[in-house]
Formats: sequence, structure tokens, C-alpha cells
Amino acid sequence: MSSAQVTEEVIRPPQPPGPVKWVQDNLFNNWFNSLLTVILLPVVFFALVNVILWVFTTADWRPVTKFPMLFAVGQYPREELWRVGVGLSSIILMLGASWGKWGGLLRSISIATGIFFAFFTVLPVQHPALDLSMRLYLGLNVLLLLFGNWIGQKKTVKGSYIVIGWAIVPFMFVFLLTGLEGSEFIPSVATTFWGGLLVTFLLSAGGIILSFPIGLLLALGRRSTLPVVKVFSTIMIEGIRGVPLITILFMFSIILALFLPADSRIDRLVRALMAVTFFSAAYTAENVRGGLAAVPNGQIEAAKAVGMNGFQTMLFIVLPQAIRAVLPAIVGQFIALFKDTTLVVIVGINDLLGIGRSVINSDPEFVQLQMEVYIFIAVIYWIFSYLMSLASNRLEAAMGIRTRL
Repeated sequence: MSSAQVTEEVIRPPQPPGPVKWVQDNLFNNWFNSLLTVILLPVVFFALVNVILWVFTTADWRPVTKFPMLFAVGQYPREELWRVGVGLSSIILMLGASWGKWGGLLRSISIATGIFFAFFTVLPVQHPALDLSMRLYLGLNVLLLLFGNWIGQKKTVKGSYIVIGWAIVPFMFVFLLTGLEGSEFIPSVATTFWGGLLVTFLLSAGGIILSFPIGLLLALGRRSTLPVVKVFSTIMIEGIRGVPLITILFMFSIILALFLPADSRIDRLVRALMAVTFFSAAYTAENVRGGLAAVPNGQIEAAKAVGMNGFQTMLFIVLPQAIRAVLPAIVGQFIALFKDTTLVVIVGINDLLGIGRSVINSDPEFVQLQMEVYIFIAVIYWIFSYLMSLASNRLEAAMGIRTRL
């Protein structure tokens, strides 16, 4: 009996350390770290105090608070903003359904989204953009999130239905934003009126969704035994990776028109999306190729031994292991793509950064407030980049990437 008790005590997991233990282990574990803590702690404290005082007392946030809708959707017609609202609500509904069906990481994202909308619903601030109708819309999105969660928990709702819904929603959103030529209900809205976060999200989300399969095909093509396919894939990858993104943007925005018929014209936002997509696809292809090279040949031989053909081996054996091995690098590439979309302002597209520059130049008084505008934009990019990184970490932990096999 005593031996069993001793064994139970040995295998019992240790208690999590408290705050005092954490401070001792991380800040005062030796004389050098203790000295650094004593020296840097006052510096960090006074720096934080000054930053907080500047944000809440000294800084003038009028360029941001005066034009919130401009930063959100650019010059999109205000009487047609219901289209953006419907598209956003459809995404919220699908997010809630995904939360109810799969939980996990989607649960955390859904809760954070619900808290965000609920916060602005009850925010005790008087602002023309945050009137009663906007507060009702934000509160409705919280209810839609919960309603989607309830739908997702239904056993009759299969996961494939939700996947199909996610495939339909982006096309519906773009259709609503674009409209129909000659229609009175949803008139056409040129992309020249789109801007702000709307364009940033469209370019980044479109680039991520489209570049992954293209990069996957390029990686497979570079490893192909067919000379034409291999040479074409290699030229595409190395040619795009050998020049900066701004060159690709100029090529698609200006030079591409020289190779098209005189009566044909591709929308400038589509051209920018094509440039971002192909640029990201080239880097994604190299990441995937590294994962393909890491899969042992024994896995392929074993698949052939059980009767799998080449397509089945690649789809069910090689690709899952390759993508799992390079998932952190792929997510890092997507985060970089999200931030690189700011370069589209150089080709005349008013993304979030372009709107910020337009607001600064709209009033001579705002020229002195550039720091506030750019800090606001930087914080937005940091928030979404951090959320993407956090989601990647959660996904890696769920897939066991960090554990030794």
C-alpha cells in the first residue's frame, strides 16, 4: 500500500506556479537577471505611464474619430452600406455555425468577435457613426453568432453543409459589393469607391485563399518528372521570387494592359489581387516544396505496397505530412501577405493606409497629426497579425506539431 502511495505521488503532475514563483524563476533567478530587473523595471514603468498619458490626454485623435466609416469602407456609397452589412452578417453567421460544429479554435475566435460587437453596442459614447441603427446592427450580429452556434450544434447539420456555406459566402459578398449594371435594387458600384479595411481584407483574404492552391500546384509541378511542367513551375517560382512585390504590382497594374486587346480591361482591384496572389503563391510553393522533401521515401514506398496509385499517395500520404511540417512557415507567409497589402496604395488603391494618407491630406490641421493616424493604422495591423499568429499557435498545438513523435 505504501509503495502504491509513493508511486501515485511521483506521477502526480506538479502544481502550476503562482505569480511569486514566476517572478522568482524569470526575473530574479540569478544576480545578473536581478540586476537587469531592478534597472529596467523603472524604465518600463515610466515609459508605459508616458504612453498611456499621451494616448488619453495629449494625442489628438480627431482624424480617426471624425471619419470612422471612411477608414472602414472608403468612399463606398453610404446609401448602399447595407450590402456590406449583409455580407458581414453572413460571415458572422457562418462563424457561429462553425463554432457550434467544431469548437476549439473557432470557439475562441467567435467569443472574441462577439465581445467586440457587444462592446461597441453598449459603448457609452455619442458619435454620428454609432447611432441607434448601428448599435442595433452590432447587437444583431451578436445574436446571429449565437444563432449560428445553435444551428451548428444540430446533429442534422453536417459539417459538409457548413463547408459549402463557407464556399458560397465569399462569392455572395463580392456580388453584393459589386452589384448589377442597370439594377435598381443593387446598382453597380465601381471598385474606385471601395477602400479602407474593406479593400485590405478583400486583398489579403483573396490572396491567401487563392495563393495556397496555386502555390501547391507550383510545388508539385516543380517536383514533376514532366520536363515542360517542371521548367514552367521553376521559372514561375524563381521569376516571381526574384523581384519585389512592388514590381509585380506595377507589372499587373500597368504592363499587363499592353498585352491585352484594346477593348478589354481588367478592373484595377482584380489586377492588384492577381499580383498579390501570384507573389504569395511563389513563396508558398517553396514552403510546400520543403515539406514535400521532408517526407521520407519509405512513406511513398509503403503506400505503393498497399496498392495506392501516384495520385492517392500524394493526396492522402505525402501532402498531409508535408503541409503539417511547414504549417508555421505558411502561416508566417500569410501574415506577411496581410501586411504587404499596404503596397497597393502605390498603384492608386485606397486600402487602409491609403485612406489614412487621404485623411491627413484633407485638412491642413491634420498634417500635424500624422503620428496619431499612423499609430492607429499600425495598431489595427498588429491586432490582426497577432490574432493570425495566435490562431496558428493554437492550430499547431492541436495538430501536435510541437511535440516530438
